[in-house]
Amino acid sequence: MKIAIIGAGNLGQSIAKGLLLNETATSLYITKRNLSEISEFKADKNVVITTDNVEAVQHSEIIIFAVQPAHFEDVLKEIKPHITDKHIIISTITGYSIAKIEEQLSAKQAIIRAMPNTAIAVGKSMTCICSNVSAEKRVSIAQDIFNTLGHSLLIPESQMQAATVVCASGIAFWMRLIRATTQAAIQLGFDAKEAQQLAMFTSEGAASLLIESGKHPEEEIDRVTTPKGCTIEGLNEMEHKGLSSSLIQGMVASFNKINKIKTDQL
Repeated sequence: MKIAIIGAGNLGQSIAKGLLLNETATSLYITKRNLSEISEFKADKNVVITTDNVEAVQHSEIIIFAVQPAHFEDVLKEIKPHITDKHIIISTITGYSIAKIEEQLSAKQAIIRAMPNTAIAVGKSMTCICSNVSAEKRVSIAQDIFNTLGHSLLIPESQMQAATVVCASGIAFWMRLIRATTQAAIQLGFDAKEAQQLAMFTSEGAASLLIESGKHPEEEIDRVTTPKGCTIEGLNEMEHKGLSSSLIQGMVASFNKINKIKTDQL
């Protein structure tokens, strides 16, 4: 596949790394205003880095947009004369609806919204995808791309705001939980490096158990929770201090904020 990434900020670079790691693209154009910030990609023979968005579009079939929302409209205006019906547009722009992209391009254009997270750089992203009617027959191409970079899920566009909170912002939430576990391990006697390893690989194991078994989290909790044991003592203390409610309230607060951002853009 001939792919272009327009806007290689943190997310754009993460997508590029994931595509290269999994050898998904036969050619990859990456654009950014300051090329020195993406110079590491020059080492790959299949990659072209450029400041020219039009050049990237002309040499690609799939265009992944990862620019800042404030710049997206100008970028679409710039590349519009060079877009053909063979192009597949994939937008990762938070809060920017398919209808708004159609206004800039055309409702006949195949347009897909994808919400990956930064774990895409290591092939572990949870990516939610939706599309317009024109892209329905080609949305499987986007799924194929993002399934090589983790896991994807087709959802209605109305759920994309919530997906952003759960999956994209969710990376930060899980990082904070891992950091807290690391701090606790240090207090319990491990050095910092050991503590982080314990936290990281235990969280990875917990997620893997659920992915592989398909079980509910409480089933796995029951397996390690014994009467009058240390696990239930710790769980109850965390719940008394509001672990679950704090996490839920934080995610709802993020959801309310992202809806406000969307409203302000309209």
